[in-house]
Amino acid sequence: MQLHSRVFGRGIAALLCASLLVSACGEKKAGSEQRSLDFARLDAFPSTYSVTQSQPVLIQDATLLTGTGEQLENTDLLLKGGKIAKIGQDLEAPKDALVVDGKGKWVTPGIIDVHSHLGDYPAPSIESSQDGNEMTSPNTAQVWAEHSVWTQDPQFPLALAGGVTTLQILPGSANLFGGRSVTLKNVPGRSVQDMKFPGAPYGLKMACGENPKRVYGGKGTSPSTRMGNVAGYRNAWIEASNYKKKWEEYVEKGGDEPERDLGLETLAGVLNGDILVHNHCYRGEEMAVMMDVAKEFDFQISTFHHAVEAYKVADLLAENNVCAAMWADWWGFKHEAFDMTEANIAIVDQAKACAMIHSDSGVGVQHLNEEVAKAMTAGQRAGFDIQPKDAVTWMTMNPAKALGIDKQTGSLEKGKMADVVIWSGNPFSVYTHVDQVFIDGELMYDRSDKKRQPRSDFELGILNAEGERL
Repeated sequence: MQLHSRVFGRGIAALLCASLLVSACGEKKAGSEQRSLDFARLDAFPSTYSVTQSQPVLIQDATLLTGTGEQLENTDLLLKGGKIAKIGQDLEAPKDALVVDGKGKWVTPGIIDVHSHLGDYPAPSIESSQDGNEMTSPNTAQVWAEHSVWTQDPQFPLALAGGVTTLQILPGSANLFGGRSVTLKNVPGRSVQDMKFPGAPYGLKMACGENPKRVYGGKGTSPSTRMGNVAGYRNAWIEASNYKKKWEEYVEKGGDEPERDLGLETLAGVLNGDILVHNHCYRGEEMAVMMDVAKEFDFQISTFHHAVEAYKVADLLAENNVCAAMWADWWGFKHEAFDMTEANIAIVDQAKACAMIHSDSGVGVQHLNEEVAKAMTAGQRAGFDIQPKDAVTWMTMNPAKALGIDKQTGSLEKGKMADVVIWSGNPFSVYTHVDQVFIDGELMYDRSDKKRQPRSDFELGILNAEGERL
């Protein structure tokens, strides 16, 4: 993709192990080799994402939905050095700043989609490019979604035009364990590493319910039932626990180095608290079962995805600190998706659980603000007092929490990444569109400037230099 004023480099390279590090120190015997253990393998395929903000940006007199439960009227927002620098009224514009008149406009944090397959299921949708589901075994924890991402997918800039600044790219849901996910900044990149969100934890895609038992039961192999699904999870976690223990003993005592196993490394990373579980799961009782499996093996589920029956277990989600990523009104396309309510997101939210919208669609990702609007309206019809300042968290702050990046993005707060969307009006109106999108303070999309409307290199020859179809 091409875009002016962006600078990509290798300034952010291998990420520090931090809490992911298990080392033999303190009790280490004199003269013995110091060893470290990183199940997440942060040294492999490190992020090379880097951005240089070309100039400060001052947005004046706008309505701000901060993502922290506030709606600020007639307020200024200063972006400087790629960060949110100041929020207030009558702020002074730095020298050479881009000044944006925000009168009548609304500003939100960038939208975060926790469930996307862009790049792995790119457009055009043809068989040769469908790389999201490794349907060769119920457990393919060894695969990484990033290794299928086609960065030239034309759907990335379409999502950007809808205000999406960050996406989690997940493997598909055919398997009990689908593999690792990756979190990306929605920027042009020659390689997926140029798009990788610096410091974002990896995720593990799991799936329960109809998909695994249909795919493998249809082949005459296990699992063919829901009880077969659960047995498959438990056997895998037992094996991963033994693998983790074996490596920890090696780190502590030395001896022969155990043989690496890519799949067990990922599962051990979950057990070590370094990799986040994102679980495709529709039915309420299955979510309860999965939370019990997590308790048995002492790991945390970050988020249930799709979660059509999350409203039935909203209190359990809150008690177990598990998020739910849901649609506004998709339902009925299979049996486990049948028993839904349009107030699903609102009910989970009112139970004090972490609720959010997600797309699972190359089309839906382009209008997630409208999906939130539908969910907010359904909640209001159900009797809940939900305002835009509350609902905006469903597409910003809560997804950031689910991805483990809420310290860096997801809200308009001083010091956070300057991932910002300027809307022509209330973002929850069908008459509103995205005017401008900033990522790390750089103007990445401008509805009024075709030079700020990035196109995939794949589209060259399909579109002329002005972005118009030939």
